Amino acid sequence: MNKPVRTGEVCRRTKETDIQIKVELDGAGNADISTGIGFFDHMLTALSVHSGISMSVKVMGDLYVDGHHTVEDTGIALGQALGQALGDKSGIVRYGTSYIPMDESLAMASLDLSNRPFLVFSAEFTNQSCGEYDVCLTEEFFRAFAFNAGITLHVNLLYGTNDHHKCEAIYKAVAHALKTAVSYNSDGSVLSTKGVL
Repeated sequence: MNKPVRTGEVCRRTKETDIQIKVELDGAGNADISTGIGFFDHMLTALSVHSGISMSVKVMGDLYVDGHHTVEDTGIALGQALGQALGDKSGIVRYGTSYIPMDESLAMASLDLSNRPFLVFSAEFTNQSCGEYDVCLTEEFFRAFAFNAGITLHVNLLYGTNDHHKCEAIYKAVAHALKTAVSYNSDGSVLSTKGVL
């Protein structure tokens, strides 16, 4: 039986950002990312490639202020697009957990595509930024993403010293947890005692 193509598309325009996002859950992890923040592009590319979710992300933001609006609003729109693509979430594995090393850093992400958004984020960074990306925005991105996609998401940076490696381990851990959670289960049922998510 042919499975439906699971896609989502969101256009979000405010006085601070203009965002166009398309996702395809069953793509090949093809990434076409442009946010105006090089390191953020690098992290979103990793999220796409390692999750297997093809993403087109085009963002124009008020970077003359700083990167906050661009990063947070991208999380909002990407979460909404993922939620669209998942539909009623029937037939998916639902849960995913992954530990990812990046040189000296180790991150864990565990998530539930539950329609009950929540974020637990435990990570400490040494420096303010990687390139033009403020590392504190990592938590802001994942909060916006989780709450707009309906994900319970736990992120734990177990250890590390290099902030680039820490961030990359986090994004890749979330990506691999997502890859498991969005995949189809064996019988197409809703994995819930309630019968619905």
